[in-house]
Amino acid sequence: MTKSLNILVLSRSPELYSTRRLVEAGSERGHRVRVVDPLRCYMNISSRPTVHYMGEELSGFDAVIPRIGASITFYGTAVVRQFEMMGVFTLNESVAISRSRDKLRSLQLLSRKGIGLPVTAFGYSPDDTRDLIQLVGGAPLVIKLLEGTQGKGVVLAETDQAAESVIDAFRGLKAYFLTQEFIAEAKGADIRCFVIGDRVVAAMKRQAKDGEFRSNLHRGGTAMAVKITPQERATAVRAARTMGLNVAGVDLMRSHHGPVVLEVNSSPGLEGIESATGKNIAGLIIEFIEKNARPGRTKTRGRG
Repeated sequence: MTKSLNILVLSRSPELYSTRRLVEAGSERGHRVRVVDPLRCYMNISSRPTVHYMGEELSGFDAVIPRIGASITFYGTAVVRQFEMMGVFTLNESVAISRSRDKLRSLQLLSRKGIGLPVTAFGYSPDDTRDLIQLVGGAPLVIKLLEGTQGKGVVLAETDQAAESVIDAFRGLKAYFLTQEFIAEAKGADIRCFVIGDRVVAAMKRQAKDGEFRSNLHRGGTAMAVKITPQERATAVRAARTMGLNVAGVDLMRSHHGPVVLEVNSSPGLEGIESATGKNIAGLIIEFIEKNARPGRTKTRGRG
């Protein structure tokens, strides 16, 4: 029988579906699970690092599950890093979370490993706008803000002239962006592969609603379980490993040149994937923690 663990979930709210499911799954397996808001944590950075929460020192935890939203990445990863410095096992480490949240850095790392990607370009000078558009094959093309999440800041430009107008607007806001080839053959669908450890435990196909090219469920997309190919499975696992994530949602598109990775998510939601597949993903995450949580078992020990 697995020994009872003290597990800490870093989440803005215990009412969120994913947080609630992790607490339920941990409790069902005999563990003590506590939820705290990472923004209410504060740290003593000294030779004996500690984390405090509303006047109490947080100690005695065997594992930390970070559910760090994109809007609080900087502070949230600082809290995770502090627990790593204390030798606590963290499900996803601070460096891996930061790496996956930086769209440009993550694509460069995936590219270096030879993982399939949509053709992507990045530039600065207005003088190079036309070249940026042509590098990805011209219109139609996708323009993405580096800071966007859940499909926000993602624009499909149907013509080169429209692409130039969008790029000029983003530059006027002093915002960094990527241009990316439009995968027409995907027909508004992508695949979310849920990776735990070294395997894909569930996959769903997300289909954009009519007239929309973004398949995000927040934008009215629909989801259904899907059978993925061995190549798609291997691509998802390699992408998560390249980021250094133990748990990841890897978003793929089916293109004429094989699966291409759109994004690797370090805090993938559980509601869509559990509903679409009927699998107990939260329970599988807790099982992974049971097998891997050891004091001091962090790859980075707070580095980076």
